[in-house]
Amino acid sequence: MTLVRRLAAVLLAAVVITMVGMGLGQVRTDTTSASFLSLDDPSQRASLEAARSFGGDPIVVVAESEKPAALLGRDQISELVGLEGRLAELPDVAVVYGPGTMLNQVAGQAQNMLATISGRRDGLRAVAKQQAVKAGATPAEADKAADAAVASFDKRYGSLLVKGLPAGLPTLRNPGFARAVVFDDEGQPRQQWRFVVPRPNAVSIIVRPREGLDQAATERLVERTQNAVEESGLHTTKVTVTGMPVIAAGLGGVLRHEIPLLGGVALVLIGACYALLPWLSRRRARLLPLVATLGATAMTLSLFGWLSHPLSLGVVAFLPIILGTGSDFPAYLLRGADRRKVLVTAGAAAAGFLSLAISPVPFVRDLGLALAVGVVLAVGLGLVISRFVATSREAESATPSEEPPAVARALSGPGRLAVLVVAAAIALVGWIALPHLDIAAQPDQLAEGVPELADATYAEDVLGSAGEVQILVRGNDVLTPEALAWMNRVQDTTIRRFGDKLHPVASPPTLLGFLGDDPTQAQIQAGLNQLPHYLSSSVIRDDRRQAVLSFGIELDDVGDQQQLLDDLEEALPPPPDGLRADLAGLPVVTGRSYELVSQDRYLASLAGIAAAGLVLLVGLRRRSDALRALGAAVLATGWGLAGALALGVSLTPLTVALGCLATATACEFSVLLSGGGARVRSALVRRSVLVAAAAATTGYLALTVSGLVIIRDFGLFLAATVVLSLLAAQVVRVATTTPRPTAPVTPAGTPSRTKVKV
Repeated sequence: MTLVRRLAAVLLAAVVITMVGMGLGQVRTDTTSASFLSLDDPSQRASLEAARSFGGDPIVVVAESEKPAALLGRDQISELVGLEGRLAELPDVAVVYGPGTMLNQVAGQAQNMLATISGRRDGLRAVAKQQAVKAGATPAEADKAADAAVASFDKRYGSLLVKGLPAGLPTLRNPGFARAVVFDDEGQPRQQWRFVVPRPNAVSIIVRPREGLDQAATERLVERTQNAVEESGLHTTKVTVTGMPVIAAGLGGVLRHEIPLLGGVALVLIGACYALLPWLSRRRARLLPLVATLGATAMTLSLFGWLSHPLSLGVVAFLPIILGTGSDFPAYLLRGADRRKVLVTAGAAAAGFLSLAISPVPFVRDLGLALAVGVVLAVGLGLVISRFVATSREAESATPSEEPPAVARALSGPGRLAVLVVAAAIALVGWIALPHLDIAAQPDQLAEGVPELADATYAEDVLGSAGEVQILVRGNDVLTPEALAWMNRVQDTTIRRFGDKLHPVASPPTLLGFLGDDPTQAQIQAGLNQLPHYLSSSVIRDDRRQAVLSFGIELDDVGDQQQLLDDLEEALPPPPDGLRADLAGLPVVTGRSYELVSQDRYLASLAGIAAAGLVLLVGLRRRSDALRALGAAVLATGWGLAGALALGVSLTPLTVALGCLATATACEFSVLLSGGGARVRSALVRRSVLVAAAAATTGYLALTVSGLVIIRDFGLFLAATVVLSLLAAQVVRVATTTPRPTAPVTPAGTPSRTKVKV
């Protein structure tokens, strides 16, 4: 290479490295519901619309005191109101409501009502006295007429004030006022207050973030909320800050810690396999496949950064490990394997991964796209590297033979058929069992290992729920008498039929319950005017075109939860003309995502096999190699499913769609083990296949050091898939290989020179 070319190569490498670094700096992660369900899904659209109007899934602050109502007493209520005010002023907060602000607003409205009543009474008295004076009455007679004018007024409103204000003046400094408003005669929180006063000694503050926060903004909001609570000055025995945003922030923190750890462990294990196992005589060249994989991983992530396409945390966590599969192809190129076979097999692997693009779950689609791009880039870098590394002189340690496997030589035709029949039967059991395998969908299992999950479980015990399901009501006017009556029926039906699993949080019927039955339009408007705006706006949009009924829901299996939501939707009474009702909220989105994943099990597995098979049939010279590779993919996937059935292992939203991984590795191993080249080179390539399988398996086992159960299980699944893929490739090779006839031997022990036609 001339000096000019070297300088050009160095300059090009510097430009690429700079561009990759800049792209990596722009990578964003996404923990919103958009990563679980497409934006065009009706459930997703309703949830996003509800979030835009009323805020997203809340952060919940649960504060507990030693004595009942202590946090609502004279000494603490002002600190509670101050905390709620500071939380409301935080960036990215849509609305905050809690007992302190609600009591303050109720007291203010009560004081306004007293002032209005007093002013009205004084006006009536003044008008009556003035009219009497004009009629010629004496001062005493005018006073008597004024007293008579307000007598009926006092009779009507005096009894109302006595009943409505039994605890005295409506002020936060009057402890009797808070107790009378919030608690019943038995000292328990009234039903309409339980979403902010769940227990006599506990209060909760609900912080709704604005919709569409990314991971970084979510973590900042959680941290600021926690800081505000710590600095509030409340005298508590326990404070719990929880909610789905808090769990998402905790998961992000765990993954940020574990991604470099898992990546480092995987690199060490994979590097050890390539460096220590004999597959290349030049030790310095043995780590070059790993270099290609690292470069491909960085370039793939950089590409997503340049495209401003956010990645789910799952994709970021698994991509560097899964791309260990991509290191196989540079290794084969360095080993001197048939370049056409390597490129076609890599194309088949990329096509199998790309088939995940048909998944209804966005983060699974992103994972497939990232893997396909990563494999292509790894092969491209492998081609570049292999041009500078000599491989043609690596024959000294190889045995110049291309004999069929020893098992194939030992088995007769019926024996090979029996092996194939048994293998196919086991795989068939797995394929038949696929629709019936459980999918692990319990949040406490999927997020096990996230410290914040324990707080969510504890808060669920205190609040009676851990998430929110919303019934989003839309129309030209959602506060007509007919609309309010229908929402009352909806709430009554929900509580009556599903009250053990759904708990009312806030809704127009709850806030306007003091109007009684069948209020008029004027009474509804008057009642709405009496509510604090921040509270009314949490369930009724200012233009009165949307309202929401919120219900708390417990952490439960997503499949069971989806069935509950289906039953709820079916039980809702039909809305009046002009109104539409849809279920919304994160539980609705996750339930719908689970439903779609569960429905498309066969499609997710077979699409990858079909895509890879098409590439192999078109690209390989011998169709028999392509058919054997497809057979190995079908066997490996079926065996994995049968193993899950036998061991009682549940699939996950990731593993249910990763039959394409078995396809990628099974096709790779089957094609490259098929031989077809020079005897020496074929033997060397077969050795490289075993080394690559060992490297991939140990690399995936690095995931078992994760603190997250779902990642540990995923690593075991991947490692088992590689082993099954290699075994399937060997079984297909044994079953379809015709043993070479043994040459006759002369009495002297010298092999005959008779030529045998193969």
